[in-house]
Amino acid sequence: MHPTRRLERPEIAARLRASGCVFADEEARLLDEAADDAQTLVDLVERRAAGEPLEPLLGWVDFAGLRLRVGPGVFVPRQRTSVLAMEAGRLASSKSAPVVVDLCCGVGAIAAVIGATGAPHRLVAADLDPAAVELAAQNLAAYDGEAYVGDLYDALPRALEGRVDVLAVNAPYVPSAEIGGMPREAREYEPRHALDGGADGLELHRRVAGAARDWLAPGGHLLIESSTAQAECTEQLVRAIGLSTRIVSDDELGATVVIGVAPA
Repeated sequence: MHPTRRLERPEIAARLRASGCVFADEEARLLDEAADDAQTLVDLVERRAAGEPLEPLLGWVDFAGLRLRVGPGVFVPRQRTSVLAMEAGRLASSKSAPVVVDLCCGVGAIAAVIGATGAPHRLVAADLDPAAVELAAQNLAAYDGEAYVGDLYDALPRALEGRVDVLAVNAPYVPSAEIGGMPREAREYEPRHALDGGADGLELHRRVAGAARDWLAPGGHLLIESSTAQAECTEQLVRAIGLSTRIVSDDELGATVVIGVAPA
């Protein structure tokens, strides 16, 4: 048996381009760098060409300047969520030793960005998916972050009730009927519970807002990622619990964040 020949980057790029990859040259470089040997490279290229997401194949994602661990079968942080993460980090940095919670944390991307600010804090992340929480724990280890498994607030230590200064939430908000129209990488390789926001996409937003006042400290902030179309409804949910609200948008990244602040 002849040893497998290591693919050249132009060959990899051509294979990826033929399968529909828009950034074939860059992906070819990343896959080549990720593979320790020729056979591993062939396997990675074939899996990517077959439609698997790039980041789990690499084992990491670049998010807001941080390299975070990801893996197969978990939600991959989207670049638009960096807007929420940066807003949450700014608010956390304005408080003295804040308690920060990343709810529906996935691999802990938002919490990691806040941790990287270096400001003193208690950093807590929680998600329903045990595989994602395991990766979140690894991504937050450098910041002494805590990661818990559970359904929304049920995952959090009860001692945090009424003490959370920044509650950052990227809950699923895609309406159930629209999941089928999402990119193949998402609908076939990411868990449905990380995408599906119920009939109108707001099911999780209602649950988050409904209990938020029990967890927020006086003057605490709630930040929820939304879509442009849903932002007004999400803002109404947040306003209905007695928080003053504003909406932050970034057209370049396609990001919309509803921010509420509890009475002091």
